[in-house]
Amino acid sequence: MRSDSIKLGTERAPHRALLRALGLDDEDFAKPFLGVANSWCQLVPGHLHLRLLGEAVREGIAQAGGVGFEFGVPAICDGLAMGHEGMNYVLPSREVVADAVELVAQAHRLDGLVLLASCDKIVPGMLMGALRLDLPCVVVTGGPMLPGRLGGRNVTLGSTFEAVGAVEAGRMSEGDLRIVEERCCPGCGSCAGLYTANTMACLTEALGLSLPGCATAHATSSAKLRLAR
Repeated sequence: MRSDSIKLGTERAPHRALLRALGLDDEDFAKPFLGVANSWCQLVPGHLHLRLLGEAVREGIAQAGGVGFEFGVPAICDGLAMGHEGMNYVLPSREVVADAVELVAQAHRLDGLVLLASCDKIVPGMLMGALRLDLPCVVVTGGPMLPGRLGGRNVTLGSTFEAVGAVEAGRMSEGDLRIVEERCCPGCGSCAGLYTANTMACLTEALGLSLPGCATAHATSSAKLRLAR
């Protein structure tokens, strides 16, 4: 195992001392070390629930006989960044995500990776980092947001763009726009629609890099938790 370079042999006593400070023991040194790259944050709806999924991933790793080490990766929301100077920072963030995955995996000699991500630049960024490393990996995409309901029909983030246009054209009131705004995003998950986030999740599954059904399991579903584990 790659991780043997930081845990076996007399000269690695200092490394093992640091690992013991994390709570590891002798039995753990015989197991593969697996990184869990998690882009959880409180800024992006598609990532708000990834802390819970990360716990499920680590449980699954432990059940399978490995040691899971979770580490953070930055995440930017295309939706929140659009329409102002922040949009200049979205595409470069993909490279930062890839670098973060590569840096941690190489520096700590991880044997494999679980990539836990959602949204437009984070999923491709993690895939780029994994490809550079050429290590065993599996991706858990965070899953789409449920649609909101208004007047007996589904409403999503796209509905707000249409509503803004309707207000500007004089066909909708500001009050009705406010109702659409309040109803269209009912909880965590990637924006409900075939935007980059969900497209990348589908492509990742089609490539065989995530488990069957992962792309379409909603963020808040028990199915997503089972897939993560």
